[in-house]
Amino acid sequence: MLDAGVRVFSRRGYHGASMDEIADEAGISKPMVYAYLGTKEELFVACLHREGTRMMEAIAGAAAPDLPADERLWRGLRAFFGFVGAHRDGWSVLYRQARAEPLFTGELTVMRARMVEVVAGMLDHALRAEGREVAETELEVVAYALVGATESLADWLADRPEADPEKTATRMMNVAWLGAGQLLQGITWRPPGG
Repeated sequence: MLDAGVRVFSRRGYHGASMDEIADEAGISKPMVYAYLGTKEELFVACLHREGTRMMEAIAGAAAPDLPADERLWRGLRAFFGFVGAHRDGWSVLYRQARAEPLFTGELTVMRARMVEVVAGMLDHALRAEGREVAETELEVVAYALVGATESLADWLADRPEADPEKTATRMMNVAWLGAGQLLQGITWRPPGG
């Protein structure tokens, strides 16, 4: 039922999707959908939670904390873009549909904050391994920037079935690591006269 919900919500959006269509897609009766998953709103939230959990589990399973910082980031990106490539409908529900609906922005905000927290933790771990500490605000800002850029590139990937998720991860790694690598070395850009 959740698979059917994700497919229908991905195609039609929250308001355009009907419980009848979701039931048809799942091959069950509409009362069964209501009995197992509740209202359309509850079904949408269940779809969000499942897809968000799948995505986070894929990343966490790939980015082991004992790896060097660059390999950890690479594996996390590869798992993330692999998830998007394999679950394009799920990404659409998470990134496009939920963002478009004020009713679900709170759910999405919590998931995104968790992702930022994970990325900030990875950066902090890498910096500490290099004997450096960075203010929490700086880590948070860089994590938000990386998450935002990665989400945008994932959205690009979702629209291009021919695009290779691993190649997309490599592209993002080049953007992220060249900057993060310099930050790890203490190299920062300063405005003129600054």
